[in-house]
Amino acid sequence: MAIADADLDSLFQAIFQAHLAMRPQVAVTPLIHSPALSAITGCTVHLKCEHLQHTGSFKFRGASNKLRLLDAQQRKDGVITASSGNHGQGLALAGRLLGVPVRVFVSADASPVKIEAMRAFGAEVTLLDCDPLQVELEAGRQARLQGKPFVSPYNDLQIIAGQGTIGMELAEQAWGLDAVFVAVGGGGMVSGIAAALHRLKPSVEIIGCWPANAPTLKRSLEAGEIIEMAESPTLSDGTAGGVEPGAVTFGLCQRLLSRQVEVSEDEIRAAMRDVATHERWIIEGAAAVALAGMKQLAKDYQGKNVAVVLCGRNIQLEKFLGAIA
Repeated sequence: MAIADADLDSLFQAIFQAHLAMRPQVAVTPLIHSPALSAITGCTVHLKCEHLQHTGSFKFRGASNKLRLLDAQQRKDGVITASSGNHGQGLALAGRLLGVPVRVFVSADASPVKIEAMRAFGAEVTLLDCDPLQVELEAGRQARLQGKPFVSPYNDLQIIAGQGTIGMELAEQAWGLDAVFVAVGGGGMVSGIAAALHRLKPSVEIIGCWPANAPTLKRSLEAGEIIEMAESPTLSDGTAGGVEPGAVTFGLCQRLLSRQVEVSEDEIRAAMRDVATHERWIIEGAAAVALAGMKQLAKDYQGKNVAVVLCGRNIQLEKFLGAIA
């Protein structure tokens, strides 16, 4: 579906309202200059620290925005969602803070750390033995049967508006920014960031970054339509999985992405190692995808100001240590 200027204007207004309304529940995360990564890449590298957001992921933004916009009956009845982990955690915490019951459908092979965190935040978790896209479709079906709102991890303009507050913060925190590198799964985060910066800093390039093992939305953009495809296991479990038919993020990414890049599992591991070595932070694979994409394209941004969105930190310690060994 083509995205018109009026659609972008409406989305920007929703992002702007979310930016004002979600404080102080949602933290303004720091934008940190990295001298070491700048020296390594030849770019002036700034790290947008969404791994320091509540629940350890940017997903808390979209979840908080979605739940604040529910009516009284919807808040009482609760919501249903599907998640590989971070979205479910964000929605669970937002639900606990706002008194909204949350049920999360999860693929049985999702990260145990993320599943337990969802339960710890108060969500009811239902495991399904199928791939993430099928989990998402079943969760949507259950929501319709029960008459409850289904909160998509990405195919929801209110969720996208919440994620877009990252772009609002980048516009406030960074002067002379040339490019922003963002990991992409379903496309909610990159769509929101791009929509905000399209209005506030239209010269900034938005680069979508995918793991080569799980590039369904990228392949869909190349095909000109949403497709299904088999994906391979990836350290970037937060971006894995298919894209819901008719997802609004497809048109937004078509309109707003400047460039697209795929990174290998070895590049993801190296990026995780770089952040641990030089910044002393643990980040998950999805966050490393954005840094790996920036490193791969660094030759095109020599001496320029770039921001890399470190989208989350929720990874088992043993998995992290194995990845950087």
